[in-house]
Amino acid sequence: MKLGFIGCGVMANAMMGGIIKAGLYKPEDIWGADPFEGSRQKTKEVNGINVTDSNVEVLENCDTVFLTIKPQYYAGVIEGIKDHVTDKHLFISIGAGRTLAYLAEQFGKPVKTVRVMPNTPAQVGEGMSAACPNEYVTEEETQRALNILNAFGKAEIMPENLFDIVTGVSGSGPAYVFMFIEAMADAAVNGGMQRKQAYTFAAQTVLGAAKMVLETGKHPGELKDMVSSPAGTTIAGVRELELGGLRTTVIEGVTAATEKSIAMQSAK
Repeated sequence: MKLGFIGCGVMANAMMGGIIKAGLYKPEDIWGADPFEGSRQKTKEVNGINVTDSNVEVLENCDTVFLTIKPQYYAGVIEGIKDHVTDKHLFISIGAGRTLAYLAEQFGKPVKTVRVMPNTPAQVGEGMSAACPNEYVTEEETQRALNILNAFGKAEIMPENLFDIVTGVSGSGPAYVFMFIEAMADAAVNGGMQRKQAYTFAAQTVLGAAKMVLETGKHPGELKDMVSSPAGTTIAGVRELELGGLRTTVIEGVTAATEKSIAMQSAK
């Protein structure tokens, strides 16, 4: 089996790199199509895969195909490939707002499709992806898609009606975390630490705390309590964050992003 990508942008290259590093596919078993020669050349140099300017050539050589193009290009791309789609093809679509119903309408016939919402940490092998297969995808094909997605992070099956909240939490979430890291680093600089060192301390702290949640299985509140000694420094900091409405602000931010995702789909 061979793997294809229609679109060779940043996210596609991040996925390819994780897949190759995990040993799921060899570079010679991956095809990537892009209309821009610069994108093709960079992809060839970085990941060593087969590149082409023909989307149809990808379909001719691959049975599993990622649609890694911008949402506005979906209609045109699918129009150009739909007559070449066969029962062997499994499509994995990462287009924001491009629902399974939209994809079915564009293809105009039964096509095995898995809708995916990834996020940018896929670029460093720590992505979080939600996946939703349509009714034509078998259990074996669903597992194949999950294995590929897990090569550059973590992936879970999620009903499509929750994709907007996925967008609010994990899709947009890296931006919230970057802001938190920046704020922690600013405080460190205010206290006398060098800027570069401040970013390292703040980012590594976030990374370590996140791993503790995932690997211990403990509730985040329990982990917070473990480090909050009576009359200590941590509980003093927690008090100030609570006074500033940290939790409420984060909840409102995620909610706003979710509502925007819903509004963008209804506006299409």
